[in-house]
Formats: sequence, C-alpha cells, structure tokens
Amino acid sequence: MQKTAGIHHITAMVNDAQRNIDFYAGVLGLRLVKKTINFDRPEVYHLYFGNETGQPGSVITFFPWAKQLKGRIGTGQVGVTSYMIPKGSVQFWENRLRKFGIEFTSSNRFGETYLKFNDPDGLQLELTERDEGPMNTWNFGGVLAENAIKGFGGAVLFSAQPHKTTDVLENILGLECIGQEKEFLRFKTGEHLGNTIDIQLNPSVRGLMGAGTVHHIAWRAKDEEDHQRWRLLLLEKGYYPTEILDRNYFKAIYFHEEGGILFEIATEPPGFAVDEPVDELGKKLILPSWLESKREELEETLPPVEVRVLEGDK
Repeated sequence: MQKTAGIHHITAMVNDAQRNIDFYAGVLGLRLVKKTINFDRPEVYHLYFGNETGQPGSVITFFPWAKQLKGRIGTGQVGVTSYMIPKGSVQFWENRLRKFGIEFTSSNRFGETYLKFNDPDGLQLELTERDEGPMNTWNFGGVLAENAIKGFGGAVLFSAQPHKTTDVLENILGLECIGQEKEFLRFKTGEHLGNTIDIQLNPSVRGLMGAGTVHHIAWRAKDEEDHQRWRLLLLEKGYYPTEILDRNYFKAIYFHEEGGILFEIATEPPGFAVDEPVDELGKKLILPSWLESKREELEETLPPVEVRVLEGDK
C-alpha cells in the first residue's frame, strides 16, 4: 500500500502581508524561505515560512490579501495547526508569547501538553514538545536554534463527516489510527515531521473560507513517479483529482475529501533552492518565468514588505 510520510505544507489566508511576516518570522522565528506570488492571482503574495531549508513537513504558506473577508474556522477545514518544539523549551515559548502580548492556554491530548494561541488573523496554532524530528538550525531575532520550532507536529482536522475523513487517512493516505481520546481520533505516519493528525469528532460550526482560515493541507509524495501513482489511486477510488500542476517548488494535485477538506498531494522535490541559493532564500521576490516580464508592474502593485527583528528583540 502507498503511504504518505505526512504533511508537506499547510496553506492559509490572511489579510496583511507585513503583519504576517512579523508574526511568523519575527515572533515565531520561522524563516521566510520564499517570497513569490499567487500563480492564479499575481497581485497577491504567496509567502512560505519553514525551517532553514524549507523542508517538507515544516512549511506553512500564506496568501495575504487585504480585501478578503474574514473567514470562520469550522467543518471542512484544518482547525488547528500544530508545531513541534524541542524538549525543555516550553517555558521559553510561554515567556516569548507573554513578551509580545499573545494570550495562550494550555491543554492535554494523548499524553502531550499543548500551548494554544492564535495568530493575528485568528488562525489557531499550538506548540508541543517532542524529542523526535531534526532540530531547526535557523536563528532569528530572539529565537535561537536550541528553542526553534522544528516543523509541524501535525494538525487537527474539523471534518463534516469524520468517518469519511478517517477512511481517506487510513485507506488512501496510509496513516495508522492509534487511538481515541474523548472527542479526538489520532493518526500517525512512520516519519518524524508533520506525522500526527487528529480528527475532532464534534466540531460545532460549518467553516467559511476567508482570512484567518486554512485553505488546504498538502501531503507528501516522494517524487514525480510516486505522485502519478497517487493520482491514479485517487481516480480508482472514485475521487476527482485535478491535473498535475507545476508549482515550481513541487508538483501538486488537489481533491476534496468527503468531510469537505481540500487535500493536496505534493512532491518533495525539487524544493525551494531550485531558483535561488539556500543562503539567499526569501530575500527577494521570485517570479515564475511567464511573469518575469511583468516584474516592474507587479513590484509596484504588491505592498512593500520586509523580514525584520521586532522591537521586543532589539
């Protein structure tokens, strides 16, 4: 049976690009690994944040567009994005969130403690300590590598039909159900980043797409050959995947599972160093070849943004 290694990336929608960078790079210490545009709407940025190299399983991406309406987190969406931090670093993160005036709560799930908080647009995030997974070597502002976010711990899915989503996770994507605790079912892969998926069995409201919500969650395919096999499998199982789309840094297919969540399957190669050196990632606006001739026009249209050390860290 084909099995995904876990989450490739998660993509969400927000309103303000600079505020987005200040939070994910400035507060959370993630690296802006790619500054490009939404291929379908080139007047909107597409920003990618992850560990030092943008390893699959560490990357969250955003479409920041000031004019989009506020969304509502609910069924048919990823409800919570979970990040993994090194053992012994939770006190550092509690202090850091306090320093920047970010309210948080603590909860327990499957024997793990989660530090829960929202980003400035209302996306629900959480941090949990784990030994597994490679350390993130990126240092920025007040976040040194010893406390840096490693990547995704996983995600909590808010499905309109949890049993249908369970079927996709187990029988198509190849995750293993390892148990139920109260209103959560937990699934795992055999890898170490983005490997833990919880389904909340009783989410209360229907999700509405917009700023402050997750647009889709992407799963990892080893390479293009594996990716083609995934597409054939989805067709065999009665789903309607898109054609294979070239996103420059990975190939992608999309499909809606029956719980209403938009799933993507994305190739691990070629990665973010395909069009700029690793030490230059995220520093300049990268455009696909077919839009390079419109660079001057796009740079005038897009709001100016920068990665900056926040006042609290100076």
